[in-house]
Amino acid sequence: MTHTSKSNPTTGHICARDSWTAPTWALMERKLIDTLNEAAVEYVRRYTREDGTIVWREDWPGMDGSDDPYEAFMNLSLLYALGGNEEILRLSRLMFDAITWQWTEYGQIHNEFDAYYDWMHHGEGSLYFYFLGLSDPHLLKNRQRAVKFAELYTGKNPEVPNYDAERKLMRSPITGSKGPRFQMTEEDWVTHRGVLDDYLAPFEDIPGVDFASGKCKWSDDNIYREIISRMNERKAKGDVPLNLNATGLITNAFMYTGDESYRQWVLDYLTAWEERTLRNGGLIPDNVGLSDIIGEYNDGKWWGGYYGYRWPHGFMSIIEPLTNAGMNAVLLSGDRSKLDLARSQLDRNWDLGKEINGKWHVPNKHFDSGWTDYRIQVPTYPIYLWTISMAEEDAARVDRIPYEDHFRLIDMPTISGRNPVTRKETKHYIANTVPWYLYMRGQFPDYPERILQQNLELIAIQLEKLRSPKGDPTSWDWDHPYSIHEWQEFSPVYFEGLLQMMLGAPMHISHGGLQHARVRYFDADRKRCGLPEDIGALVEALGDEFVTLTLVNLSAFSERELIVQAGSFGEHQFTYMESFNQSGQKVGEGELDGKWLPVTLAPGAGIQLKLGMKRYVNQPTYETPWSAEVESSIAKLIRGRNLE
Repeated sequence: MTHTSKSNPTTGHICARDSWTAPTWALMERKLIDTLNEAAVEYVRRYTREDGTIVWREDWPGMDGSDDPYEAFMNLSLLYALGGNEEILRLSRLMFDAITWQWTEYGQIHNEFDAYYDWMHHGEGSLYFYFLGLSDPHLLKNRQRAVKFAELYTGKNPEVPNYDAERKLMRSPITGSKGPRFQMTEEDWVTHRGVLDDYLAPFEDIPGVDFASGKCKWSDDNIYREIISRMNERKAKGDVPLNLNATGLITNAFMYTGDESYRQWVLDYLTAWEERTLRNGGLIPDNVGLSDIIGEYNDGKWWGGYYGYRWPHGFMSIIEPLTNAGMNAVLLSGDRSKLDLARSQLDRNWDLGKEINGKWHVPNKHFDSGWTDYRIQVPTYPIYLWTISMAEEDAARVDRIPYEDHFRLIDMPTISGRNPVTRKETKHYIANTVPWYLYMRGQFPDYPERILQQNLELIAIQLEKLRSPKGDPTSWDWDHPYSIHEWQEFSPVYFEGLLQMMLGAPMHISHGGLQHARVRYFDADRKRCGLPEDIGALVEALGDEFVTLTLVNLSAFSERELIVQAGSFGEHQFTYMESFNQSGQKVGEGELDGKWLPVTLAPGAGIQLKLGMKRYVNQPTYETPWSAEVESSIAKLIRGRNLE
């Protein structure tokens, strides 16, 4: 599909003058933003030095680690994109640069990107960088980084051969700014040893390990050597589905540059995995070798690859990168059939299931003996597909799942990880995707006020933890490998409900998903991203060709002007509008034709807008309504010396 031109992006101007009694949700949104502005500053002050470096140990071994501090502070940038204050922008810039410097000194980062690791962790660590594109897209430094990082994976950097452009495959599951890592060392995995003692063994033939026990003593030196040796033989070369998370990095570069080669790379790489799936009878294999042969280093088995069907997480590590890649491909092409690979694997997984205690369970893992680890299918992945497609077939994939009540009810997460009781994933404190979906489907009418209240309570809980003796970083056991996760656990900068209500979308997929959304906002007076002060915004309904949005000015004295953008990245186009007052009476209508809609709200005024839109027809970009004014300063990248 061909995207429309970027010219004439602005549509008509709406002026709202009808008074609107301040709704509770709008008051709660503004309280949330104000609270987060203060909480973020306290959080940074608690855990960092004046230069932004994090108060922590003097060394950190192994290849793991840089993703965790990036995750802990990434929401600073996303908060500014929603409407956080200017101090939040300053801190977001400071912390990204400080973390990059500090973990370069530790040894995990090289040339501003992880030296080598897998795309589960690269995906997590890259989120901060993606969010900087939403909050601060005109910085040359980040524009330059976007291109540099992308070229680590497109074959354009001959010194870093992560990608085989001819075969369309990543050359290893372990990649980064130092290239593919075909031989891992015992030092690479040293921080994981104690943690992985409680995990399933990565292989079924490790001497001294009872695979059926579900445990594997990485802390035993002899067993550890065998694991590393087998990893290098069987898992270190060739491609795995997890690498599809790299499509986020390439899509990010496209939105800075518009370089067609980046769009084509994402589409070609997804197509390569579609072809491998066909070769494997419709089930995506979890490993291919450097010759693009399924099971090339794994005795011909399509299962058993790195982060595959057997180890460590099973189907989650397959469906999540497929979902991310499909969403990115739709964004870049407008072709919603790019979701089909993810859909097909959800359906194949469903068909492999069986009834247990009256409910349909699906296999989560595959061992040499066959499918195993049957669980109720996770409903969040088809929800993400539905937000992109708006197709009833994807809603049906959600609705067929007999998922437990803890998915349906508003959850107050207690950790950034897996709930030990329910096994529900709450990474980055994202816990309420299903209730948001039910609200959008008309099944949870009081969700806005309830989720915003939960959000306020969550911040209060996190602040209490942060201020407690346990929140003092000098009291932590820095020798424990899990201490690198502590900043996430004590952060108060979480705002799932606020983002859902404002943007009409779930929060990002935690292992590398871009922050897709139906709408986002710019402050017209200050010429910056985010809602102007005093403005509340609520997305009340979504359809394939419309969004219903209410905007309210809580100031009794000041007029506010904002710009509503169609899509996170301007990928949609407004086509018409109907406007309504607080009594539900229609007060205006008209045709629109642009991705930006200016709205002026008089003091105390509000308006409900039903906005028609064509979706995925514009070239996605990080540009703002004022990018043309600064284009001369961001148009060119710095070129280094050519010593040849």
